[in-house]
Amino acid sequence: MTSQTGRRPQLSRLPAELTSFVGRRHEVTEAKRLLSQSRIVTFTGPGGVGKTRLALRVAAEVSRAFPDSVRLVELATLNDPGMLGQTVAEALEVRDWSSRPLVDVLAEHLRDKRMLLVLDNCEHLLHACTVLVETLTRAAPDLRVLATSRQVLGVTGEQILAVPVMTLPDRDGGLLPPQSLMEYDAVRLFAERVAAVLPGFAVTEANQETVERICRRLDGIPLAIELAAVRLRALSLPQLLERLDERFQLLTAGSRAVVPRHRTLRALIDWSYELCTEQERLLWARVAVFAGGLDLEAAEEVCSGDGIATGDVVDLVIGLVDKSILIAEQAPSMRYRLLDTIQQYGRERLKDSGQESAMRRRHRDYYRHLAAQAVRGRFGPDQATCFTSLRREHANLRSALDHCFATGDTGAGLEMATDLAYHWITSYYMKEGRRWLELGLAAETAPSETRAMALWAAGWLAVFQGELDTAEEMLAESRDLGERLGLERVLAYVAIFWGGVVICRGDPEKAIAIYQEAAARSRAIGDPLGQSLAHLRLCLAYSLTGDSSAAIENGERCLEVSDAYGEGWHRARGELALGLEYWRQGELTRAVELEERSLRYNRSVDDLLGLAMNFEVLSWIAATERRFQRAGRLLGALQVIWGEMGTPMASFTYLMRYHDACESSVRAALGESAFQSALKKGARLSIDEATTFALGEDAPQEPAEPSGEPSPLTARETETAQLVAQGMSNKEIAATLVIAQRTAEGHIERILSKLGFTSRAQIAVWIGERSRAAGKRDSAAP
Repeated sequence: MTSQTGRRPQLSRLPAELTSFVGRRHEVTEAKRLLSQSRIVTFTGPGGVGKTRLALRVAAEVSRAFPDSVRLVELATLNDPGMLGQTVAEALEVRDWSSRPLVDVLAEHLRDKRMLLVLDNCEHLLHACTVLVETLTRAAPDLRVLATSRQVLGVTGEQILAVPVMTLPDRDGGLLPPQSLMEYDAVRLFAERVAAVLPGFAVTEANQETVERICRRLDGIPLAIELAAVRLRALSLPQLLERLDERFQLLTAGSRAVVPRHRTLRALIDWSYELCTEQERLLWARVAVFAGGLDLEAAEEVCSGDGIATGDVVDLVIGLVDKSILIAEQAPSMRYRLLDTIQQYGRERLKDSGQESAMRRRHRDYYRHLAAQAVRGRFGPDQATCFTSLRREHANLRSALDHCFATGDTGAGLEMATDLAYHWITSYYMKEGRRWLELGLAAETAPSETRAMALWAAGWLAVFQGELDTAEEMLAESRDLGERLGLERVLAYVAIFWGGVVICRGDPEKAIAIYQEAAARSRAIGDPLGQSLAHLRLCLAYSLTGDSSAAIENGERCLEVSDAYGEGWHRARGELALGLEYWRQGELTRAVELEERSLRYNRSVDDLLGLAMNFEVLSWIAATERRFQRAGRLLGALQVIWGEMGTPMASFTYLMRYHDACESSVRAALGESAFQSALKKGARLSIDEATTFALGEDAPQEPAEPSGEPSPLTARETETAQLVAQGMSNKEIAATLVIAQRTAEGHIERILSKLGFTSRAQIAVWIGERSRAAGKRDSAAP
């Protein structure tokens, strides 16, 4: 296969701001300046000071300078440093299925990217973050990293921005008029948050002194201000100030070793806790065991009992949302989460209550049950919902698995990792799934059904990763255990995946015999999933041997079984296989119909391997139809997908001969230059764009030059010229593009030289003329 080519710029993936962003003008400007000078910038400061919010705002404002996207990596819920690379890969949407070290995969993925990576909450994973950042920035010269941490990373070249509390008026500056007082960030934040709970609230001459004293009492700490503002639902401003004074007088009588602003925040969270009812306090502590959020059902199942009735949970959740303890998010169903500082406080309370072990067990049991439900849901009408739910709950699933292995309950951990087999292969977690399975297999060595099932699951993942020898060893042991223990289901699945090893080794006739055994065993035990898989694989194997009638018969049988259970994922695979066979027979219209139907389903569940194999067959069809430009673009899109996955065609490597033949025919038809051009066009498409193109829904348009003549400027120089035309100074251009001012000046010098101009005004006129010419050409187009 040809080498990987860079993709078209990707959209940034930053969460939407749920409340207004207030102030921080100096910090935003300084952060942008630091990012223009250094590739690694760390925001430091205590919890609650607003590091995350500031980082997200800065990232959003500089996103135009990073055409390959801005990505947020949230680390607050991650406790295992060994999973840092996996978490970054998930944020980057890198689904590498190979057995390569993940840090190497990430380095390769980022090597030619101009991207900003936001690592949020690094302090508890400091060493792992430091090593990863150093490795990635060495490998990717255009990567920039913006980190938030209570401690500096200590990376060479790191620039530090200590995030201060929000601005307050000088103590000795006298009484300011309300309008002037609102120019201070702390006061403005307080006023805006109070107005959210008391519509119509404003800072006036009558209340300005009290407002200023409250903000000063809160030390200008954003989280403290947010928590205090909520109190005005029930208190007046003077009452709020009085209670703050009482609380802090008590607090300052304690240890002097604690930094004052830490005491302030602790006091506010203590106060929030005390204002809760006893049941709300219990729920706050209990929901702190969750990782990455929870839904109402999880709260009811895990947190009820011992003082909380199941029926009371919904009202208690509403109460904690109203008190700004829980944050409610619609994504797409309602979920709840705790801010990191609030969650840490809840975990302290849970530990003090003596219920921590019991709650962690209940959390583990709930998600172990969810994994077991996924086994039943993976073949039926709720399949897509099941896959989506597991992805959404991945942080909690990981936490539950970690608890199993940390407490010595390795049997439960191995069983849970096996139940999640389809989760590992339909999401970003192939490597992680293999890790959990091998961890459990190393601990649970006694012959058992759990071990036998885990072996075939791990063997299946190994086939996807191209490790056929390892897969064969695991499947052989699983088969031996199945025979010794009389486990018919195990023997059926071993046959399915053993056939995969054999066909990848180039022996489809032998694979057919093994798949027939798998189909017979699955029928005998009434397992529709096993039957669907066996007939799907028989379709592909018969196709390779040239037995078209048997291939179509088995492909149709796969669809029949899937339809009987309202299932979609295996049906889409069956359509893929049938489309391939109809292409081989020359029935191209039928082949396209099947592949497009399969592709639409695979898009709906974000199945990257399924999408890629649909692209493959559609490219082969296009080449057969002599639509060589289309075939070349699809091959270009595939070039990037297979490069990112690390295992070209994964478990379908036995079809590589069709890919190679297609590539050869397209190259011969187009000539080398046009072939490479088509590849590049396809490689620049995002996954969504490539899917749209493959379906013929909206053929992508190549970006046209602003006039009929080619531009002598590079893409970066064109971007700079457009900013010049907007009247920006060199300093403003540097800040917008997040580059050094000297670099911006160099771009402008080269623009002037290439265009033969002597002034910025001439650049502006040139940009305007080309834009007008492009507009006329567009209006004249039919």
